[in-house]
Amino acid sequence: MIKIYHNNRCSKSRSGLEILQKSGKDFEIVKYLENSPSVKELEDIIKLLNIKPIDLIRKNEAIWKEQYKKKALSDSDIISAMVKYPKLIERPIIINGNKAVIGRPPELILDIL
Repeated sequence: MIKIYHNNRCSKSRSGLEILQKSGKDFEIVKYLENSPSVKELEDIIKLLNIKPIDLIRKNEAIWKEQYKKKALSDSDIISAMVKYPKLIERPIIINGNKAVIGRPPELILDIL
């Protein structure tokens, strides 16, 4: 089952959702701001994306700039920050089996459908 980690207030996330809807495939919407992913879930997502935890951070968010930007953080610290403040998670994230992509630009989603 395809999953989209979605924030309806984000235009890129809405565009990603539209791509999935037009694909005709079944998918699940994960409203990650309402139900923050667990440490394990984020670790799994990061592994599927084949990135470092810092690459999943929205570095322009005020929370990041005010509380984390100037600190030396381990991967575990960064993941914990995303669990505590899911707004820090880059979006949308689309997972299809053992493939995943951050939909920026949204057209990248087509690569894993």
